Amino acid sequence: MKTLMLCFAAGGIGALANSIVVWAFGHYGLSQSMGVAIAPALSAAWLYPRIVWGGLWGFLFALPLSNARPLTKAALLSLFPTAFQLFVVFPYFKGLGVAGMALGELTPVLVLFFNWVWAVATMMALRLAR
Repeated sequence: MKTLMLCFAAGGIGALANSIVVWAFGHYGLSQSMGVAIAPALSAAWLYPRIVWGGLWGFLFALPLSNARPLTKAALLSLFPTAFQLFVVFPYFKGLGVAGMALGELTPVLVLFFNWVWAVATMMALRLAR
């Protein structure tokens, strides 16, 4: 139970880091300069569900991948929320097409990067907590 609680909390911390990076990319025009229309407003209504989902995705860090190096494990685990975002959320919940292509051609690259940030921050939070 302790491991699951730590993974959920660390995933929430990772989601906060991810959300700040996503917001900063939009706020400072980095996403737009790449031709991607991702520029959310930093608000509690936008942030809260992202932190909860980040915590839920954090349970992936409880999987026994003991042979993997920490950054390799983070990169591998970041693929799960990335795939979900690109192939479920964007096309079915947001109506933005497969991989969010309606937002721009480099959307999958940014989503992959943002979720990598989540995974690395989650991994770091877990390491600090243990």
